[in-house]
Amino acid sequence: MFVLHESQKLHILYESLEKSIPESLKVYGAVFNIKNKNPFNMEVLVDAWPDYQIVITRPQREEMKDDLDHYTNTYQIFTKAPDKLEEVLARPQVINWDQVFQIQGCQESLQEAIRKISASKSVQVDYVKTILIMTEMPVEPNDDQVDVMESFKMPKVDDDTKKGSFQNISLDPSHAGLVNEQWTFGKNDRSLKYIERCLQNFPGFGVLGPEGRLISWIVMEQSCEMRMGYTVPKYQKHGYMKKTSVHLMNYVIQKKVSCYFHMSEHKEESNQALRDLKFKAASCGWHQWKCSPEKYC
Repeated sequence: MFVLHESQKLHILYESLEKSIPESLKVYGAVFNIKNKNPFNMEVLVDAWPDYQIVITRPQREEMKDDLDHYTNTYQIFTKAPDKLEEVLARPQVINWDQVFQIQGCQESLQEAIRKISASKSVQVDYVKTILIMTEMPVEPNDDQVDVMESFKMPKVDDDTKKGSFQNISLDPSHAGLVNEQWTFGKNDRSLKYIERCLQNFPGFGVLGPEGRLISWIVMEQSCEMRMGYTVPKYQKHGYMKKTSVHLMNYVIQKKVSCYFHMSEHKEESNQALRDLKFKAASCGWHQWKCSPEKYC
């Protein structure tokens, strides 16, 4: 594996990865941000060029200083040859198996190689599989999408206890604490720093309620995935997540990037809202492997 530096090659790789969506989505999104100012200081590794079989995006080594920070120590992987993956991932110059880290991808076929290497190195693996939700590719604003997005208005206040108005806002790092408190994968100091960094570099949108408090929000991360979405219970089932999602959809359509995120199977109500916004579930799924060396377990 070697690092792909040249901007022209990164552009060619980006266009090539688009042809393998949805399986390539995590790497595709990361390469987009690497091509565009690279705010998370990441790099792209390929096993060959131009006829690559494996692509890995990861932070540059100087970013992965904290052995326990799996939010920073995250690798996105796409492969056309799962049978070759074990040999590649076992190399210490590709993945630092002495750290706690995450591997994310949209291919269940990554599982076998990760499990085998983890077992040989006494590394504990916590695996999460969810539904991958995405827009169609290529991302172009068709008439149906525009009509749907323009149709979402803020729900009106209909009782005396909800005085005032609702306001759309762009999030900034000052909102990181609230986002962190409600994020299923967060709720700790390292996740707080990660969310702050996301909000410093990527778009996040929310809705302020009539009391002037944030009631619904969603944030983009380093692989262009929409994550950390939440609506406070008092305001759920009123369309606020649709509203925030529409703003992020507008952003990615302008950038011509696929709009995607993941969701657990039991959130059928949210799934219906996403279908209303012309999203679809991808059969490949969303996968994450959190790997923890025995000394940190």
